[in-house]
Amino acid sequence: MHWSSTLKLKLAQMPAIWVTVLQAQGSVPRGVGTVMAIFADEFLGTIGGGHLEFEALALARLYLHEPTTAPALPLEKRIALGPSLGQCCGGALVLKFERVTAADEVRLQAILSTQALQRFQPLALFGGGHVGKALVKVLAPLPFHVRWIDSRDEIFPSDVAPQVVCEHSNPVHAAVPDLVPNSHVLIMSFSHAEDLDVVAACLLRQRQKKDLPYIGLIGSATKWASFKRRLAERGFSEEECQQVTCPIGVPGIEGKEPEVIAVAVAAQLLQA
Repeated sequence: MHWSSTLKLKLAQMPAIWVTVLQAQGSVPRGVGTVMAIFADEFLGTIGGGHLEFEALALARLYLHEPTTAPALPLEKRIALGPSLGQCCGGALVLKFERVTAADEVRLQAILSTQALQRFQPLALFGGGHVGKALVKVLAPLPFHVRWIDSRDEIFPSDVAPQVVCEHSNPVHAAVPDLVPNSHVLIMSFSHAEDLDVVAACLLRQRQKKDLPYIGLIGSATKWASFKRRLAERGFSEEECQQVTCPIGVPGIEGKEPEVIAVAVAAQLLQA
């Protein structure tokens, strides 16, 4: 999904070899359905790197540079990672090689879009401040569809990744009821009052639907203790409050710079 726009531009200029992992047995670097596009001058995506990918690149470019001497395409090739490549993974793969051109672009984009729907986690990010901006950059190459929400006008940068949708919502918590089911939620607005309203809206949705697997709130343990008192005043129980993660980020990363916080939070999202 991250390289779908680049794929379209490249295919308009030259053909490529489309490599698909058809079968995977044992310990292998990537699973069934993984794809990559190999051009004469570069490649997009990865089937796992290492010697496996080196061999796939060499074979694909043989087809591109010397099509008359290469076997006919499409071709399915079984590769045992241990015996044939000297890798210690111990598994085996079947790779499919096929020649593609601009005429195949719609089909290939459909494959990438389907994979994105299957593999990308919906994430609602409330807050366009320093940490929010840093986090969106860290998440850009990761498997997340991001709905980025803020109550302020003109807060979002113009150069966001294709899988990020920017949304103005005032009041900001009004966006919670129509979040995609099973969304992860991160709350880091410019205002503690807004943060509290979003947390309360998420807990109310959890009470009704139980479909937000992760609710993360930026801040200290002291902030969370204050929030819990206010949430109790709004009728939320201790058990309901336990659904909120605060502070956020994997333990052991002490830096307070926005970029450091963003890395710690992205790691926690991947764990979740």
